[in-house]
Amino acid sequence: MTYKIKTYLAGWNFMRLLRLGLGVFILIKGIMDQNWSFAILGGLFSLMPLFNVGCCAGGQCAPPRNHAGRLQKGKEIEYEEIK
Repeated sequence: MTYKIKTYLAGWNFMRLLRLGLGVFILIKGIMDQNWSFAILGGLFSLMPLFNVGCCAGGQCAPPRNHAGRLQKGKEIEYEEIK
């Protein structure tokens, strides 16, 4: 179990912490103002960095990676000319 916690905490960077902070701020501000749409939005924005998910559809925006999690290098890219 300790390994899973260390692995989970290792993936945090500045942008992920910033997203979490802004999400919590929006959530608290929405609850204080009783604006429930902001509270729900803040909850969503708070859960995204906690679960390490983004708006990208299933990671399709990221460059391809191999099984070790590294970027694939040296692969030949094929192009097709369109006339």
